[in-house]
Amino acid sequence: MDFSLTDDQRAIQEMAQAFARDEMAPHSAKWDEDRHFPVDVLRAAAGLGFAGIYVQEDVGGSALSRLDASIIFEALSYGDVPVAAYLTIHNMASWMIDRFGSAELRAKYLPRLTTMELIASYCLTEPGSGSDAASLRTTARKDGDHYVLNGSKAFISGGGVSDIYVVMARTGDDGPKGVSTFVVEKGQDGLSFGANERKMGWNAQPTAQINFDNVRVHESNRVGQEGEGFRFAMMGLDGGRLNIASCSLGGAQFALDTAKAYMETRNQFGRPLKDFQALQFKLADMATELEAARLMVRRAADALDKRDPQATKLCAMAKRFATDAGFAVANDALQLHGGYGYLQDYPLERIVRDLRVHQILEGTNEIMRVIISREMFRQ
Repeated sequence: MDFSLTDDQRAIQEMAQAFARDEMAPHSAKWDEDRHFPVDVLRAAAGLGFAGIYVQEDVGGSALSRLDASIIFEALSYGDVPVAAYLTIHNMASWMIDRFGSAELRAKYLPRLTTMELIASYCLTEPGSGSDAASLRTTARKDGDHYVLNGSKAFISGGGVSDIYVVMARTGDDGPKGVSTFVVEKGQDGLSFGANERKMGWNAQPTAQINFDNVRVHESNRVGQEGEGFRFAMMGLDGGRLNIASCSLGGAQFALDTAKAYMETRNQFGRPLKDFQALQFKLADMATELEAARLMVRRAADALDKRDPQATKLCAMAKRFATDAGFAVANDALQLHGGYGYLQDYPLERIVRDLRVHQILEGTNEIMRVIISREMFRQ
């Protein structure tokens, strides 16, 4: 088993690292403070192929692997976590259209999604159905050659800003088999948005509720067949969990490097912090946890690329472990800074705020344990 990156993967990693260093990191604090969504930077990232990483080449995608995507998102999140995380959502929505959409739907949207001329959001969660996603209540009633959508979606990244929304809605009976997937364009009659949510972190991307009031969507904008939507959503979440875990790796690596540099320059009791064995051990544990998390994420990405039957379990394991470890590393890095870590003049408090939500979204880490145990008993 070879754990080293290929020459191509190293080149991709270096390109993403350079973009994060030059275009993201210098602005990250200001984006957070101003709650600014840097669409221009997202489109610049799209110019490097980062908006359609695992979308097919015939519609402008990069046709790379899930492992490649993990490497890219880890590198980008080192520069800014919420902006990198938004790219993961856009990629998931685009992939769903590419993988399951008709030829006409792919041609209609993907060439503009891969350049981020169009920005995409993914709409599964509802005010009354979070972890219990199969109980969603947004409906899509057939009316001639259209569907009429009614309901609401909650916590939608890009809500009110994105140009298209990949929406899960109920076309049939209760339960997962009654869910279908639709592409809804911004500006359609009956589509409205709530106020931008005031969040603990992820301030560099907007989050809002989306409301559907008799929104008419042509049947050609249905992705796949009726009743297949929940399966699409779960397949999308396997990759989404790896992506958000990768963003935790990048943010945590930044926090670890920042703490290490601080320990080398900060003096107490007449010597640098790096000379205190207790702090050396803390830093060693942080580095070890982060490396273990990285190995788990890349193992799961490889399994997903190979369509390994254990991929769903491994993705859940990687998401649970990496997002918990990432937050713990960032929190410990803040602690190593003492009172300075709590100040906005230093980046640690922002990283802690941004990484905390990774333990909640793409399925809470409690739900990851449900998935892991279910898959264990299934095998």
